[in-house]
Amino acid sequence: MRKSIENLTGRKYTGGKITPCRSRKKYEIDRYPNEALVGKNISISRRTRGGNYKNALKSSQFANVTDPDTRTTQKTIISHVIRNPANRDYERRGVVNKGAIIQTELGVARVTSRPGQHGCVNAIQISQ
Repeated sequence: MRKSIENLTGRKYTGGKITPCRSRKKYEIDRYPNEALVGKNISISRRTRGGNYKNALKSSQFANVTDPDTRTTQKTIISHVIRNPANRDYERRGVVNKGAIIQTELGVARVTSRPGQHGCVNAIQISQ
């Protein structure tokens, strides 16, 4: 269900109902969450406020992994999500978001971009 940013209805401290004096404005309505998964590359383009467009990933197969020691970046294949500190359910489902620990061909990496907002998966390699 879509949620709204502005809570127009609610209850008074006495328990009485507050009726909204207006309906929601377009900018107050939030979108469904876009959770990028590991899989074949699928991206969508969404219109945002001001007529701009935002590219979002539905699923991604590749990640741009940066090695902090050599300062080089390579495009590698994501095999699976190892850990996701944002949500344990995301870990089970394989959702890639910022802070997720992923297994790549180069090794273990931590995602630094927001795939559901930026449209790409950027990660930094973790030395173990």
